[in-house]
Amino acid sequence: MESIFTLLHVVMAIINFSRTNGTFCNGDITVGGIFPFHRSWEITDVSYVVKPSPLNCSLIFAIEEINNSSSLLPGVSLGYKLYDTCSSTAMGVRMAMAFINGNLNSKLDEPCTKPTQVQAIIGETYSSVSMAIAQSIGPFSIPLISHYATCECLSDKTKYPSFLRTIPSDYYQSRAMAEMVKHFGWTWVGAIRRDDDYGNSGMAGFTAAAEQLGICLEYSLPFFRTYSQEKVLRIIQQIKSSTSRVIVVFATHWDLEILLNVFYEHNITGYQWVGTEGWISDSTVARLDKHKILQGAIGAIFTEFWEALFKCKYKVENDSEDTTVCTGQEKLSETNNAFTDMSLMPIFSSVYKAVYAVAHTLHDLLGCTRTCPTKKQPDPLTVKHLKRVRFKTKEGEEVYFDKNGDPVAKYELLNWQTIEDQHEFVTVGLYDSSFPAHSRLAVKMASIVWAQNKNEVPVSVCSESCPPGTRKAVQKGKPICCFDCISCRIMATLYVMKSSNYFPNSIKCEQCYQDYWSNTHRNECVKKETEFLSYEETMGILLTAVSIIGTFITIIIAIIFFRYKNTPIVKANNSELSFLLLFSLALCFLCSLTFIGRPSEWSCVLRHTAFGITFVLCISCVLGKTIVVLMAFRATLPGSNVMKWFGPPQQRLSVLAFTLLQVLICVIWLTTSPPFPFKNLKHYKEKIILECQLGSAVGFWAVLGYIGLLALLCFILAFLARKLPDKFNEAKFITFSMLIFCAVWITFIPAYVSSPGKFTVAVEIFAILASSFGLLFCIFLPKCYIIIMKPEKNTKKSIMNKYVLSSV
Repeated sequence: MESIFTLLHVVMAIINFSRTNGTFCNGDITVGGIFPFHRSWEITDVSYVVKPSPLNCSLIFAIEEINNSSSLLPGVSLGYKLYDTCSSTAMGVRMAMAFINGNLNSKLDEPCTKPTQVQAIIGETYSSVSMAIAQSIGPFSIPLISHYATCECLSDKTKYPSFLRTIPSDYYQSRAMAEMVKHFGWTWVGAIRRDDDYGNSGMAGFTAAAEQLGICLEYSLPFFRTYSQEKVLRIIQQIKSSTSRVIVVFATHWDLEILLNVFYEHNITGYQWVGTEGWISDSTVARLDKHKILQGAIGAIFTEFWEALFKCKYKVENDSEDTTVCTGQEKLSETNNAFTDMSLMPIFSSVYKAVYAVAHTLHDLLGCTRTCPTKKQPDPLTVKHLKRVRFKTKEGEEVYFDKNGDPVAKYELLNWQTIEDQHEFVTVGLYDSSFPAHSRLAVKMASIVWAQNKNEVPVSVCSESCPPGTRKAVQKGKPICCFDCISCRIMATLYVMKSSNYFPNSIKCEQCYQDYWSNTHRNECVKKETEFLSYEETMGILLTAVSIIGTFITIIIAIIFFRYKNTPIVKANNSELSFLLLFSLALCFLCSLTFIGRPSEWSCVLRHTAFGITFVLCISCVLGKTIVVLMAFRATLPGSNVMKWFGPPQQRLSVLAFTLLQVLICVIWLTTSPPFPFKNLKHYKEKIILECQLGSAVGFWAVLGYIGLLALLCFILAFLARKLPDKFNEAKFITFSMLIFCAVWITFIPAYVSSPGKFTVAVEIFAILASSFGLLFCIFLPKCYIIIMKPEKNTKKSIMNKYVLSSV
């Protein structure tokens, strides 16, 4: 009912409005000003029997002009017309229309065709009033430059094309507050907003920014100083039943005066308050907070405010400037500034810049240099003209407007600290929207005093952070900040920060990249160790040494055979095939080295093809020697001429043919699907096995199968020749060597398949070395023994003796 009566008073007062207090100063060019010097108007008669008296404003505020300047608008005087809206939207619109088309006392029957009275209008303070004025004067292209209307909605040039401002938009303040809240680790907060365009728009901007940063609002309650007691009680009950410990307030100092009393009456204390420029810097609110309900409050104010109040600057561009640098520790109680009411300081600074923006624009439009060529009113000053202006104030601050008619946003973070039982305002951080996103906010955490005079940052979360190795599961019907912690699966999964630097927890268990694995606590991805048989480890060193020793022994035997190549025992054992066999055995020993070291494309191709070809060459030589033994026995029979069918040319051709067939198999294998280096991630979760993938398994087993086929054929032939007369018992040694060879490679297959990691390669190398040593020792060691240890038996007569070789 009270609000209805108030509205009735306003309507009746507007209808019967006949006079208002104002300040006028004539000049060549006139600038208008609309300011709410009073919060309300006085109604002298509230009997509702007679018409109410006109609204009487009791205070007038004057704007100082710049007519004494010799560099700005020289020779031109600026006049002004200032009106007090008394915070009334209707009065503000009426005064704005009066600026455009005459005076406030014009009658309805007068034509609305008079010339515009002012070049620009400076004001209004409140966003709601500014919105109404901007929409009214928009068609006339007269700029409205507000010094305090911060609603983000006024940046919409489609609705408010004539509006500009010298105070940052709430869009930036909302983001600054959201980033500040996130910086302090608060993800579960409550909010109170003034129930008008300022509060609703500002809170909408904060909510949108908060959602992007992972902050949840437990409640967002509207409040206005004319609310009924019942509405206020509902707000109080909701706050008392909440679990969040941080309250973000988009309101004015007048709202805070009422809220403080209500909070004290209901004993609501201990909350961390986060405020906007509407009240965070207001000394009146600080004096009213006798019960320290707002102790530790923190919020954003404009940098120009602090600089103007204490005559200092946060950023000095020239070291030679005689300027005091702001420390943020300045105290209001120690300043002698005439404007000690902190709530008015932003108004002074913003109005000052608005007037000078108009003056600089007129200066450019009139083409003024040493003097202005005319004192007449220029063509109507438009928003387009003002958007081009760029100048510096006497304090060195650069003033300009962006495409939406807004200035650059810079804020200090102000902290309410209790010193000697009084609130002091201490700057604890800075926010500059012109900086990159990651460096806009700078906070001195050690300088902040929190609610209830504590040094620890308050905790305000819906759910505690999930421990390592768990994932978040959002609770049904609640915001994402309220969750349960569920353990991740026992696998290479990880609970880590994802998507945004602002989120301390992920909503799901994330699997590490393939080259990483989760540590024991499952809270970090660590790079896996790589495993391969290297030359630096013990096993690699031993296998390398054995391979080199085998090669060295083979070379020594070859030297011995070459040294005694004309002796009967060397000649009797087909020296040409023996030297070729020794050469192939040396290659077999050396090819095992290609299996050691980090796998690469060339090593993977080389190790399998070299192994396959050298062993076929080796087995082909042994097979040739076996066939020679059989042919030699057949040649001793009366009338046999079989040796002419398998002489040295045929022996060479057989070895070449068998080897070329293996080469052909390798070429087909490498052409279709060659071996390649591969990271085996499946065998171990904490390390990567570097190995050579076969490419075509058919190709690999074809190579291995062909070697086995030749070895089996050689073994069968040697086995058949094992009972020949003793002088031909070379077949026994070949049989024994083939037996070892086949046994090694038969056992190799299951060992190769079942061995993990680098041991697979070690098994393969062992099979190569063992079979090579078996061939080398079984075939050549008995002969070397006779050559070196019993040279007397290395004669033609002894060779023909059937007991020679059997005695070895």
